[in-house]
Amino acid sequence: MIGLFRENVKVALGSIRTQLLRTVLTIVIIAIGITALVGILTIVTAIDYNMNSSFASMGSNTFNINRYENTTKRSGGNEVEKINPIISYPQAKAFKENYKYPLTNTSVSFTATSTAEVKFENKKTDPEVSVLGVDEIFAQNSGLEIENGRNFTVFDINNNAYVCVIGSDFASKGIFKDTNPIDKIISIRGAKFRVIGVLKEKGSTFGNSQDLRVLIPIQVARSMFSMPNVNYTISTMVDKKEFLNDAVDNATITMRKVRKLNPVEDNDFGISKSEDLANRIAEMTDVLNISAWVMGIITILGSSIALMNIMIVSVTERTREIGVRKALGAKKSTIATQFFIETLTIGQLGGLFGIILGILIGYLICLAAGWLFVIPWQAIIAAVVTSFIVAVVSGSYPALKASKLDPIEALRYE
Repeated sequence: MIGLFRENVKVALGSIRTQLLRTVLTIVIIAIGITALVGILTIVTAIDYNMNSSFASMGSNTFNINRYENTTKRSGGNEVEKINPIISYPQAKAFKENYKYPLTNTSVSFTATSTAEVKFENKKTDPEVSVLGVDEIFAQNSGLEIENGRNFTVFDINNNAYVCVIGSDFASKGIFKDTNPIDKIISIRGAKFRVIGVLKEKGSTFGNSQDLRVLIPIQVARSMFSMPNVNYTISTMVDKKEFLNDAVDNATITMRKVRKLNPVEDNDFGISKSEDLANRIAEMTDVLNISAWVMGIITILGSSIALMNIMIVSVTERTREIGVRKALGAKKSTIATQFFIETLTIGQLGGLFGIILGILIGYLICLAAGWLFVIPWQAIIAAVVTSFIVAVVSGSYPALKASKLDPIEALRYE
């Protein structure tokens, strides 16, 4: 049985060589469909993995209070846009002081700038560094880990110490490459900061590096970056996940009091839980998965028609050969198996090239976006199964047609 299969594979490869151009074009068509399928599934897998890793590090028991950028309400059939007011520092501070739900830790932070230039001795970065004003709870609530040095203390924050915690890019490939950054002095807008800690690598989210940032005490940041309409973010972590919903309800009541909303007014702020964001990402990736399958199936449908066509033409061109084989005693099943294996070989070659190209494209996109690449086993299995099904569907009719040829008529065929 194994010897017969090996012989059929040799015959199939010989047949492929005799009609090389047609076969190559068919393999390319199949490969394009598989590439589209595998490429998109690879990207979706990478997005899903990286985003879920980010949210997992934050923990499923964390929620943030921020303003919606805008919300819409319908009034009299017309859509009226409503811009929520910013969360000012006095409001954020008042919330932190008045929110007394047990087993919670609340931090207040804001992004001072995303275009800072950081200097160390005679080195300096490009003006693309994010500077965040934070408190001593920020790192814990944001799922950030200190890889080297220490985090801020209450003393650092309350005394407005000129100390900072830097992202991993500064130490691994930035101004502190080959230098221990701890206790070194950096300059931001002329102000001198002593480095007390280095964050563990976080990677990028949608092209934005999470490792090229500097954390400084919040009051120091407010004095250095006195911009109007600064929006502050409030982040709260609940020690026990089962209390999360009650903690959110309590936070909503507290924030409404801080914002001085009357009972009939809607909330003019938003509360988002990390698990809700993860669920939204999952919904997005589900849509992308469906899109990948739709695009892949449309292309693969075309490739299956092309593959069936080449095999029907092959049967016609090899009618006399089939007649000779039957005259020498070949059974219908033997003829059918031979043509079926030829189709299967072409389909699997197309699938193999498609998988390689799809993974390569996915890897390059992940590399460009700064995402961690994950081997898409689901996509690979889907591609193998899909190319096999294409070969089975496309090869069945030509194989059946070849096996039913009358040997006498086939020998007379010119």
